[in-house]
Amino acid sequence: MKLPEIDLCLIAPEIIVAAFGFFVLLVDVFFSKRENKAYLGWISLVGIFFAGALAVTQAGSVKSGFEGMFISDGYALFFRITFLIIAFLTVLISMGYTQREGIAFGEYYALILFATLGMMLMAAGTHLVIIFLGLETMSISIYILAGMMREDKRSVEAALKYFLLGAFATGFLLYGIALIYGATGSLYLKDVASYIASKNLLRNPMLLMSLVFLTIGFGFKIASVPFHMWTPDVYEGAPTSITAFMATGVKAAGFSALVRVFFSALPGFRPDWTSIMWLIAVATMTVGNIVAISQSNIKRMLAYSSIAHAGYILVAFVAGNDLGVSGILFYLMAYAFMNIGAFTCVILLGKKGEENTLIRDYAGIGFKYPLLSAAMTIFLLSMAGIPPLGGFMAKFYVFSAAVKEKFYWLAILGVLNSAVSVYYYLRVTVLMYFREPEREITGLQFSPAAVAALVLAVIGTLYMGIFPSNVLSFAQKSIAGLM
Repeated sequence: MKLPEIDLCLIAPEIIVAAFGFFVLLVDVFFSKRENKAYLGWISLVGIFFAGALAVTQAGSVKSGFEGMFISDGYALFFRITFLIIAFLTVLISMGYTQREGIAFGEYYALILFATLGMMLMAAGTHLVIIFLGLETMSISIYILAGMMREDKRSVEAALKYFLLGAFATGFLLYGIALIYGATGSLYLKDVASYIASKNLLRNPMLLMSLVFLTIGFGFKIASVPFHMWTPDVYEGAPTSITAFMATGVKAAGFSALVRVFFSALPGFRPDWTSIMWLIAVATMTVGNIVAISQSNIKRMLAYSSIAHAGYILVAFVAGNDLGVSGILFYLMAYAFMNIGAFTCVILLGKKGEENTLIRDYAGIGFKYPLLSAAMTIFLLSMAGIPPLGGFMAKFYVFSAAVKEKFYWLAILGVLNSAVSVYYYLRVTVLMYFREPEREITGLQFSPAAVAALVLAVIGTLYMGIFPSNVLSFAQKSIAGLM
């Protein structure tokens, strides 16, 4: 029997990420007595950089391997770069934060790399088993990272709640995959689509039920209503750097798999899932924005904001045209910069035993820490959709896609929800610049690595707002094979 050919160059970025994850663990074992563990972060950054460089060398080519279960195409490349940017920024903001909070373990950085590996597999998988393995690799890593602050009850609660609900949602996803296999006899996305079309199985109850289960499974990962209840508690309890990683990386990975599966394997069911997603998009936007207004903790506010942003992205998913799908990719990259930037500001305004995460803690800091407050304002205004920032262009593209497909009410509801969000974003800005501080925030130590991440996030947010065509063009080329 002839063994199948294995092209390791095809998964070179994934191999590098995994190898550096194991390398970080080994280095930590041999140098465990050193108090300052920043070197582990630098090793991780080197690995992420090399993985990104290898990914870029594969641009312009489409290759599949491992019996057609994995593909390196433009779509996978875009998400590889997005995930590596998110991981790079997360490691930067973690280097000082983990030292401050006493969680600078080798496992911390290794798990970030392993979670990134899972995300990359989710985006590049053309077989449902590969997508599932990627999802579980990512999820298990995040479960542990959420509970990394073992002496903090909120962190332990966050990890336990995320694990229990995540396992439950994974069961739905796996059952949906099983139903697809039972109905079509294949787990290859293209084969599933071909079989459904050739046998005219569009009203097959088994496939319709699988559609529901897949929606539940992916809906949990992207934090859409009504599968969002874990989000505020987990975001608040997890280490702030991991909250930023979850809010951006996990959401992007969920959408990468959702788009790949639904548009490649189930395009014939588009009328069915369009109506479902229309309702979910409206509910997600509305619930996220309305509940965010009443929050007093900035991490919980950003958690509900994250839910609302999932709703905006689902608007483009419902539209389902070229502009909509490329708009999803653009939105996820823009959201990565502005969200990680906002959480970086939250980290820098805290100290050991005093995280200063209440919104009223931000009163009066606009003049005490002007540059930090200016950066926070940029990120908040971008999330609100104020020009000329990345968030404005992201919303413009997703709402334009809905209008182009004549989903006028969906676009109108999206714009109205975006207008509502301006209130709670501006509330923080008003507190920073127009209110007297209730207490003095002193003794802050700004990690140089976190400051560098903040600068990169500001540059990314401004660049995607002022020069959006470059990233949008890249996104449009990336989805050519998918659509």
